[in-house]
Formats: sequence, structure tokens, C-alpha cells
Amino acid sequence: MQLGVIGLGRMGQIVVNRVVDAGHEVVAFDLSAEAVATAADAGAEPAESVEDLVDRLGDDKRIWLMVPAGDAVDATLDELDPLLDEDDVVVDGGNSHFEESTRRADSVEAAYLDCGTSGGPAGAELGFSLMIGGPEWAYEELTPVFDAVATGPAGHDRMGPAGSGHYVKMVHNGVEYALMQAYGEGFELLAEGRYDLDLEAVARTWNNGAVIRSWLLELCEEAFREEGNDLGDVADHVAGGSTGTWTVQEALEQEVPVPLIYQALSERFGSRAPEEGRFSRRLANRLRYGFGRHEVAREE
Repeated sequence: MQLGVIGLGRMGQIVVNRVVDAGHEVVAFDLSAEAVATAADAGAEPAESVEDLVDRLGDDKRIWLMVPAGDAVDATLDELDPLLDEDDVVVDGGNSHFEESTRRADSVEAAYLDCGTSGGPAGAELGFSLMIGGPEWAYEELTPVFDAVATGPAGHDRMGPAGSGHYVKMVHNGVEYALMQAYGEGFELLAEGRYDLDLEAVARTWNNGAVIRSWLLELCEEAFREEGNDLGDVADHVAGGSTGTWTVQEALEQEVPVPLIYQALSERFGSRAPEEGRFSRRLANRLRYGFGRHEVAREE
């Protein structure tokens, strides 16, 4: 099938690569000419503008947005909306707030799929986990593309109506915060405890058959291997926080207790205050590079 991709940053380029590799046609556009050239080198047909991209697509237009959440999504939709009709489909693969996705689904002519995307740049080779909300017919229409971008058929599913995909991804990120915090606290106790331990060896051993084995734990092992047992100059500064904040706000509205997620969010905010650095937060800082290739803040 044919897919238009708008937004060719790290994640957008991965979408292009995986869809092209699966044998589908891709038309690609970004404000950066260099990014468009990179997509063209991967086998995509380059477009010079949003309108040009739409013109290059067939009668039934399927378009994937991978632009930053917020104003950039609305600006792109403002350009697209007059060019699309009810038989077309737009996928928002960014980290939009679920209520914004619901609003957009109601305001655009095309069918709107909100697609929570997990796996980060480090998961590009295996594919992503996709949590999708919106009309069932539109989801089924895009299934070949979702198969290509995800780990396969088991790596994506329709969560429900508009907003549900980004809602599930929001909670996913809240859980991610808590897991990172739990690993960080455990390794902090091991680092400060009564034995002189090789933390890379601990992580490797846990990753082989232990109940708490996981990809995040594999990234802990990588962090200790590459940064050293004491994490070297990795700073006590954990960036991000918007999706965790949204999760806690939603929990308050629904009166659902989420003490672990709330505490993990508090620790993330606490890492930005001038105080003695905590090992757990330094590990969380490095883990964000592991799964998302986010820049590692380092001590000066």
C-alpha cells in the first residue's frame, strides 16, 4: 500500500525505513530538506510540501504524522484538513495528550487514529509496540502498515475509540517511570550496601531467568558496562515528565491511587533541585538514553 509520512525525525525515519522494507510505497515530507533526502535514500518518494505529499498519494490517502506533540500537530492538521475527505486516514504517532486526540478526531474530516508508540529509537530493529485508538475500519485499513512498523501482528492492537491509544500510552509511560524508579532504588541500595558488588554482573545474572528480568534491566546492565560501576559522570538529572504528570492527573480525576507512579514522578522533579545527587536518579537518567537515545545529562 501507499503511505505518506510527515515528520522525519528519529522516529519518523524509522517508520519510513520499516514501511519501505516491508515492500510498501512511502511519500515523505519534513521541513528539513536534509531529513527528506535521508528518507529518499531509504527508498521513499520525496515531497516538497504537505500539499505536494497529498497530491502524490492515490485516491484513498493514508498519512502518518510523526511530528512533536502540541502545536505542530494542529498546524499540520490545519494544512491537511482541506485536502482530505472522510475516506482518508491520518495517524498521529506522537505523544499527544488523549484529550487533544479526541478533539482532533472530532474536528478533522478524515478518520483519525491516535497511535501510542513505544520502543524508542533503540527498538527500531525489532519494531515498536503500537497502541491505537479510532475507527475500527481505519485501523483495519492500516493494518499492513502497523504490521510493518510494529514487531508484527502481535505488536499492535486497537484499544478502542478516539483517544484510547494515547490514553493507554500515557499510562504505559507512568508504569515506565515506576519501573525505572524501582530498579534505580534497588541498585542504589546495592551500590551503598555492605558488599562491594559488580553491578553489571548483578544485572546480567538477574536478566537470566530471574523474575525481574526485562529490557529495562538489560539497559541497566548496559549502563554499568559502559559507564562503570559508579556510573561515572552521569548526572542526577532525569528529564521528561509530561506523560507521567498526565497519568497522575488522570488518576486524581478517576480517584485511582497510583502511589508508585506519583513517587517516581516526584523523584524525577526532585532531580532538578540543587541537592546531593541520588544514584537511583542517575541510573534513570542513563536508562532514558538506553531506550530512547535521549541525551545523558552529565556532571560538569
